[in-house]
Amino acid sequence: MAKHEEVKNGVIFPAGEKNPFSQFFVGQSYLKGLVFDPKISVGVGNVTFEPGCRNNWHIHLDGYQILLVTGGEGWYQEEGKPAQLLKAGDVIVTHDGVKHWHGATKDSWFVHIAITAGTPEWLEPVDDETYNKL
Repeated sequence: MAKHEEVKNGVIFPAGEKNPFSQFFVGQSYLKGLVFDPKISVGVGNVTFEPGCRNNWHIHLDGYQILLVTGGEGWYQEEGKPAQLLKAGDVIVTHDGVKHWHGATKDSWFVHIAITAGTPEWLEPVDDETYNKL
């Protein structure tokens, strides 16, 4: 059994459906939108990652991203910096134009709420060699 498997069904918010942005992920993730107000220009979603799942490197253009970690264990890395281990209660702020990625550890489920403004520019996947060194 994977660590923190209890978060896969949602501890605070439901895990949602298979992520419609799956082409930008290695492994399986799930997305549950949380805010549906067309007058709000910020996306808010609950993202659940299966063990080993991570998104591609990406940049938020003309915006930012705030991650509120709600369960499990994951990684966050900005280009040129060491990866940071994330656990429930951690908060990450990614500023406009900063190349980064985030996802689950190899053996744990991982959940965060993503608050995102601007347009994401999806880049290359995090290669297995880099990920497996963590």
